[in-house]
Amino acid sequence: MDRRNSTELIDHETKTTGWEQTIRDLETGKVRSAAKTNGRWVANTEVKLAILEAFRAGKMTEHGAFVDKHNLLPQQFTLDRNVRVVPGGTSVRCGSYIAPGVIIMPPSYVNIGAYVDEETMIDSHVLVGSCAQIGKRVHLSAGVQIGGVLEPVNEAPVIVEDDAFIGAGSVLVEGVQVSRRAVIAPGVKLSRSVPVYDCVNERRLDPGEPIPEDAVVVPGSRPASDNLAWARRHNLQISCALIIKYRDEKSNASLELEDALR
Repeated sequence: MDRRNSTELIDHETKTTGWEQTIRDLETGKVRSAAKTNGRWVANTEVKLAILEAFRAGKMTEHGAFVDKHNLLPQQFTLDRNVRVVPGGTSVRCGSYIAPGVIIMPPSYVNIGAYVDEETMIDSHVLVGSCAQIGKRVHLSAGVQIGGVLEPVNEAPVIVEDDAFIGAGSVLVEGVQVSRRAVIAPGVKLSRSVPVYDCVNERRLDPGEPIPEDAVVVPGSRPASDNLAWARRHNLQISCALIIKYRDEKSNASLELEDALR
């Protein structure tokens, strides 16, 4: 892989061979589009630049009933990969990593640069966006939307760490990070602009601060800000998220996955 500074243009050699190797390495898990360094997730700008170059290098082609870039077509799964992809409209784009033991229910979509680690469950109607990083034994419930981040290349993607549970219909975008074993209740929407209040420790999380380990997060609302006098007079509310507890034995029992499903 080209080791120059990420702000430099990719040369002709990288255009013809570098992105191809990067796509292969992403699919095998040899490289990732983001990595945790000193406790902080950081985007791999070289990888993201190579992905963007692959899009530029691609030519439109027919693929059955679909038309897409010739070099970014969906992956094909075989029994030896030990990934269960249930029939019914699921697509996993090339350049994404799906670890052994993952289950993907239909219809779902995993985009380029994404990393889905071992024994994770991707339920129906789930989107795992470009470069999103999903840990081991994560449960992405039905209708979950994990946003993708390709540009700007130094922007960290959405992160969901090991053993987290993301409830049905939840939306995680704009580089939101969910730490180990956290529980996101159904219908929670998290982005940079959505404030998160820790009701247990009586504080508001800083912008961009990860959802803490073992936190249980539910949808909430708060009164409109003081500078929105009209909204305040009409008792309007603004969406937020609330940490109402941290995981205990009772919550752990309610989140156990059925081994029989595997």
